[in-house]
Amino acid sequence: MDNPEARGIVRAMTADSDILIVGGGLNGPALALALAQAGQRVTVIDAMPQSTRKDTGFDGRAYALALASKRLLDGIGVWPRIVAEAQPMLDIKVTDGHAGEGPSPFFLHFDHSEIEEGPMGFMVEDRHLRPAFLQAMDEDPGITQIAGTVVAQEVEPGQISVTLADGQVLSAKLLVGCDGRASGTASRAGIKRTGWDYGQTGLVCAIEHEKPHHGIAHQFFMPPGPLAILPLTGNRSSIVWSERTEMAAAINALPEDEYLAALRPRFGGFLGEIKLAGARWSYPLNLTIANSFIAERLALVGDAAHGMHPIAGQGLNAGLRDVGALAEVVVEAARRGQDIGAGDVMEQYQQWRRFDTATLALATDAFNKLFSNDNPILRMGRDLGLGLVNALPPLRRTFIREAAGLTGDLPRLLRGQPI
Repeated sequence: MDNPEARGIVRAMTADSDILIVGGGLNGPALALALAQAGQRVTVIDAMPQSTRKDTGFDGRAYALALASKRLLDGIGVWPRIVAEAQPMLDIKVTDGHAGEGPSPFFLHFDHSEIEEGPMGFMVEDRHLRPAFLQAMDEDPGITQIAGTVVAQEVEPGQISVTLADGQVLSAKLLVGCDGRASGTASRAGIKRTGWDYGQTGLVCAIEHEKPHHGIAHQFFMPPGPLAILPLTGNRSSIVWSERTEMAAAINALPEDEYLAALRPRFGGFLGEIKLAGARWSYPLNLTIANSFIAERLALVGDAAHGMHPIAGQGLNAGLRDVGALAEVVVEAARRGQDIGAGDVMEQYQQWRRFDTATLALATDAFNKLFSNDNPILRMGRDLGLGLVNALPPLRRTFIREAAGLTGDLPRLLRGQPI
């Protein structure tokens, strides 16, 4: 039942929050930690109870964290909590072909030893990363966490407020939506989206295999969609397998032995015998970009701003770039005595991130369209392209640095520097 008196108490208690963040997945906590450690008072709202979010059950999900993203996690104190569970990605091998026929003789091989900074990235399982974020937030006195569903938001003089389903009203100078591709924060602000469906579904699982992977990530392009084999700790790998939607639904409905039978010809025998480790799940693949990353006293981060094909494993990395950029813009504005939710401050964030994310989204879209087909002319062109890049060390090193997240106008946290 709505209690106006209780609402007033909540407003009084939370009026001093500088930033409200809606969404407690990964980007939201990362932003909260970056801001709180720079002196901002942050409230994180998530619809899911913390006990559920802290559940460490293994569901097969894992993330490819670029080297620049690892630097950000180190800077906000999360990396030391997960480093023992992180698997370095030392090499990346990109091939093209058909299931059961093996790859084309033309390939692309990225070796981390060609750059000075170290491994290009790390694989970290969701069951380790998510609890590490939650624990770090629990220990930070500058962060308040609330379990609740936002049902309304309103811009007011000098602040923005949100109303939760239980009637609580919270206010701050700035509201940040980290609430995914179907962002309620964006839709309540009237921000529309542009995008399209790929007619593909991502099948995700983890496997155990007989032979060691040696820290090598594989991307095998096939006509229905790419198969990524990404190294986890031990003799295990994370699988992200794109298939046409109808076929994916049929495969996902198979019992475990038949699911593996469908995977094996695509996977090949280079890691020996394989078996499932943990649950498997699926999700539709699409491109969706918010027409604006900002509104009055509001900013969007991560999938709330941009959702793209997982072909290059850049989803979380792009979100963490948003985190680094927004945290830097907000903290610098606060140090100058500016209103952190002012339009010119938000415009700085949008200018910094919009072009980069649009370019990345279009690149992943083009790659998917180029490789997810069986056109013989396109096959010849892309295979020759892979071989050409592989044969030219300067061009190959450029691609390696791109994969490591070391190119472009990087926020300080992604360069390994404090804000």
